[in-house]
Amino acid sequence: MSWQKSAAVFDERAAEYDSWYDDSLLFAIELAAIKELRTPLAAPRLEIGVGPGRFARELDVELGLDPAHGPLRLAAGRIPHVCQGVGEELPLADNSFSSIYLLFTLCFTQEPRKVIAEAHRVLRPGGHLVLGVIPADGPWGLHLQAKKEAGHPFYKGANFFEMGQLVRLLVAQGFEAREMRSTLFQAPDQVAELEDSRQGLVEECGLALIVVKKVA
Repeated sequence: MSWQKSAAVFDERAAEYDSWYDDSLLFAIELAAIKELRTPLAAPRLEIGVGPGRFARELDVELGLDPAHGPLRLAAGRIPHVCQGVGEELPLADNSFSSIYLLFTLCFTQEPRKVIAEAHRVLRPGGHLVLGVIPADGPWGLHLQAKKEAGHPFYKGANFFEMGQLVRLLVAQGFEAREMRSTLFQAPDQVAELEDSRQGLVEECGLALIVVKKVA
């Protein structure tokens, strides 16, 4: 699926997508884990794939980028600045941000390697990239893969990553791993309570957080 078609789905269903966050226990679990990261994530901050800006607002993100106009209009009411664009070709200057978030976004990109390379380019030396990803081989990855194969409108263009593969890709692009956390150990469609995240990468989790530092 091209990025235009993928963006069109989120553009046309922006209100539905945004309403999912209201009183969402899943969102609360994910956000809590991100806030438990110990790595200092300095300003200015960018989120690639900002969507309606729900995470960005809670994480003090100054600029949110997304290819879909519908979610961007919602994000514009939640964070200082928004910009239309794709991660593969960031319309931003070199060395312009100290922290970048890629939360649940990399799996929807057409060229993940290029997105990571672009994040590296716009990060300042020593800056941090925070990835939130769904491990492909865990229960949640398999659950969403099944949704993709069934033609779910939000997931039919998604591609999920094996964690070792992703870490190797990050290292090859000039990053060094600094911190990893895992959360969402309740089974898909059975999330009933808040839970604590754990240090390290746990394959059976629903959300793996990887913080890497620009070193080359």
